[in-house]
Amino acid sequence: MPATTNLRKELDIALNNILRYWKNNTIDEINGGFVGRITQDNQVDDTAAKGLVLQGRLLWSFSAAYKNSNDPTDLALAERAYHYIKTYGIDPIYGGVYWSLTHKGEVLEGKKQTYAIAFVIYGLSAYYEISQDMEVLAWANKLVEKLEKYAFEPVYGGYIEALGQDWSKIDDVRLSDKDLQASKTMNTHLHIIEAYSNLYRVAPTDYLKEKIDHLLSIFDQYIINGKHLILFMNNRWESSQRFFSFGHDIEASWLLLECAETIQDKRWIKIYKRHAIQLAEGALEGFEGGALNYEYNHATRHLHAEKHWWVQAEALVGFYSAYTLTQHEKYLKVVYQIWSYIKSNLLDTKHGEWFWGRDAQGELMLGEDKVGIWKCPYHNTRACLELLHRIPKD
Repeated sequence: MPATTNLRKELDIALNNILRYWKNNTIDEINGGFVGRITQDNQVDDTAAKGLVLQGRLLWSFSAAYKNSNDPTDLALAERAYHYIKTYGIDPIYGGVYWSLTHKGEVLEGKKQTYAIAFVIYGLSAYYEISQDMEVLAWANKLVEKLEKYAFEPVYGGYIEALGQDWSKIDDVRLSDKDLQASKTMNTHLHIIEAYSNLYRVAPTDYLKEKIDHLLSIFDQYIINGKHLILFMNNRWESSQRFFSFGHDIEASWLLLECAETIQDKRWIKIYKRHAIQLAEGALEGFEGGALNYEYNHATRHLHAEKHWWVQAEALVGFYSAYTLTQHEKYLKVVYQIWSYIKSNLLDTKHGEWFWGRDAQGELMLGEDKVGIWKCPYHNTRACLELLHRIPKD
C-alpha cells in the first residue's frame, strides 16, 4: 500500500479543490448567501430554492475550513452563511428554522424538519468556535430549546421527524420523497447527536451532556441492530423494514464513537468502540468494485448498486477509524481502494468538486446536482479534514 504521507498530500489538495469550487461558483451576489442549485454540467439555476440543510452545511464547512487554514476567505464565507441563515432562515414568529426559501429569501416551505434544524445547530456550533460570538451561541441554544420543547418525544424517547411551521402536527413528515413515512428515523437522530455533540464540545453544559447520553442510549437500544442500522421506526421504535444503508452504517460507526468520546463517558466509549467495528463490518458487505454500494433491501434482495459521493466520503473516515481501533490492515486497504475510486470516478476534473455518483453500470448518474438541497461540501470536506487530523504526520 502507498505511504500515508502521499495520502495526506492528496487529501490536502482535494480539500483545497473542493473549497475553491464553492468559493468560485456558488456565491449569490444578487440575492445574498449562496445559490440554491448548480447542475452537473455546472449551469447555475438562479431561481432554485435554497434549502436550510445546505445553508447549515455551508456554515459548518467554511467554519471548519477556517479552523484548519486560518484563511480569511474561509472566515468571510462562514460569516456570509451565518448572516444569511440569521436574516432569512430563522422563523422570527415561531422560532426554529424553515425547510426552504425561494431564491429571493422568502419562505417557500415553512415546516420544521428536525433534521434541518440539527444541521443549522451543527453549523452554528462550528461558527461559534471560530468567532466566539455570543450571539451565535445564543442562536444555537435557542434552536436546541425549540427541538426539546416540540420535537422531543417524552413517552418513548427520541425525537419526532417533523412538525408544521407553527410546530403543529403534520401528516407528511418525510425528509425526502425517497424516505418512508415514519415518525422517528435513524438519519434524523444521527444528525441531532452530531449537532449536540459539536455544540457540547465548544460550549459544554450538563444539559447537553444529558441529551447526548440519552441519544447514545437510543442508538444502542433501538437503532443499532448488530452490523446495521434500523432506518425507519414508529413512536414506539417498532419497525418492519429491513433496508441496509451502507453509507449510514459506516458514517455512524465513527460519528457515534466520537460523540461518546466528546462527553468522555468511559462506558459509552467501550460500547461504541464495539459498535464501530460491527458497523464497519456491516458496511463492508456493500463493498464492491472499489467502493460502497448505496443500499440493500433485505426483504426483496434488491441491491441498490449506485456509488454515491457522500457514501464514499464517509467510508474514508469510517474505515480509517476501524483501522485505528483494530490495526487490521484490511480496513486501511479499503481506505486506499475507495480513495482510488473517488479519484478515478467521482472527481470532476473539468469543473471541480465531486460528481453525485455512478450508477450500477459505472456510468455517471445523469440529472443529479453539483450543488443543491442535498449536494453540499459537508461530507467530502469533513472526510478530508478528519483524515488529515487522524493520519499521523511524518
